[in-house]
Amino acid sequence: MPDELPADSYPGERLGLPAQGRGSLAPLGRRVLAIIVDWGCAVVISMAFFSYDALATTTIFVIVQILFIPTIGGSPGHRLFGMRVQRVPGGWPGLWRPIVRSVLLALVIPAVIWDADNRGLHDKAAGTVLVRA
Repeated sequence: MPDELPADSYPGERLGLPAQGRGSLAPLGRRVLAIIVDWGCAVVISMAFFSYDALATTTIFVIVQILFIPTIGGSPGHRLFGMRVQRVPGGWPGLWRPIVRSVLLALVIPAVIWDADNRGLHDKAAGTVLVRA
């Protein structure tokens, strides 16, 4: 398979990321916890203002992602668990990348299909990567 990594490499190496520590790929456990926190906050807001409407919850979730990724480097869940979103070569993700990433994340399927570097299709399409802060 062309997307497989050689036996002596690690996920993120092809992206120029370190194997461990700051700037390395964020581990799956932290990613899951962050999305649980972000989704939980969206549910609470939706329950308080929209009588828990599924569309309102999803919209709130996407808006939080779009607002916080370019301003603080990640969603509140990302930051709580020591992660940030950056462009693949490094640096600020800009304004359009968080929009693409967040809309695809809300569709769920792109987020659960990963490549050999543990990046979801939503991150690949946006040219971003979730790393340890």
